[in-house]
Amino acid sequence: MVLKTFGWSFAVTALGLAFAAWQWGWEAFGVVLILSILEISLSFDNAVVNAGILKKMNAFWQKIFLTIGILIAVFGMRLVFPVAIVAISAKVGPIEAVQLALDEPERYEALVTDAHPAIAAFGGMFLLMIFLDFIFEDRDIKWLAWLERPLAKLGKVDMLSVCVALIVLLVTAMTFATHAHTSAGHMDKSATVLLSGVAGLITYLIVGGLSGFFENKLEEEEEREHEEEEKAKAEGKPVSAVGLAGKAAFFLFLYLEVLDASFSFDGVIGAFAITNHIFWMALGLGIGAMYVRSLTVYLVREGTLDDYVYLEHGAHYAIGALAVILLVTIQHEISELITGSIGVVLIALSFWSSVRRNRALEAAGGGSSGDKTEVTSGV
Repeated sequence: MVLKTFGWSFAVTALGLAFAAWQWGWEAFGVVLILSILEISLSFDNAVVNAGILKKMNAFWQKIFLTIGILIAVFGMRLVFPVAIVAISAKVGPIEAVQLALDEPERYEALVTDAHPAIAAFGGMFLLMIFLDFIFEDRDIKWLAWLERPLAKLGKVDMLSVCVALIVLLVTAMTFATHAHTSAGHMDKSATVLLSGVAGLITYLIVGGLSGFFENKLEEEEEREHEEEEKAKAEGKPVSAVGLAGKAAFFLFLYLEVLDASFSFDGVIGAFAITNHIFWMALGLGIGAMYVRSLTVYLVREGTLDDYVYLEHGAHYAIGALAVILLVTIQHEISELITGSIGVVLIALSFWSSVRRNRALEAAGGGSSGDKTEVTSGV
């Protein structure tokens, strides 16, 4: 079962790492490997959410999402989006950005270095909003209860996450951006950081708004279908389950694509904290995306990861850590090893806490990950 589900991911990993080592050397091998692990660690929650929605679809729409969906995720978000970020922030065309990366790597590196404050501010704010919206939401299951309980109470204040994010942006612009380093020397980047940070915040709000729109449309469609089905049964008419399911599945597919794109932002943006090489980035994130697809399929078929209830928490704490790192890198360099390891460590700790929780529940002779009572970890 594991080999059947993850076979393509294993093959892509072997080929991708071998190509990186052959084309660019062992440094590229290491960076691509770290990016792959980073993408996988950040996408556990993505896979869980995808699986929860995907299992409602029929076989046809599941195949559509896992084929067309993965093409959009790998080639759209992991290949096109990084190039678009570099092109926009460096103020060059997308083709020129790719040509520079191939033919003039030193100039390309200088352009990306100059654009790094804008990239870091945009990405840092986007990731920070993902983390803040998660941490300010009251949940039945809490991992770090001593921290999450008071933050959940504060989260009842409307627009608190936006206010906190904007305060962080202002402090960052005044603290780090005033003397940001570029290839031309030290210069004031406060305005650039502020504009890029606001753009990151707006992007997050737009993506969230679209997700909410599709979710509402989905609920309306499911309610309408249920009413039509009950009416048809009352009149003794046959119910076209395929047609009704197809309409609901279409909205599910649109909703999933928006969700998948929003989850992809954190991996792509976080990758800029590790490397500016768009080809290493695309290769590493593409490998990671394959595992996300395989994990989603595995979850739909087995549902086992739902038992590890703290993984979603660990992934979001990793997102929060990456947001802070990106904002700090506006002025200070941080080792790629540190950046890449934080997410893995947090995911590992949340997994270990989940295992401990499951063992404690088994020893107590009751309870499950699906209980609605509040559950906390002693970590």
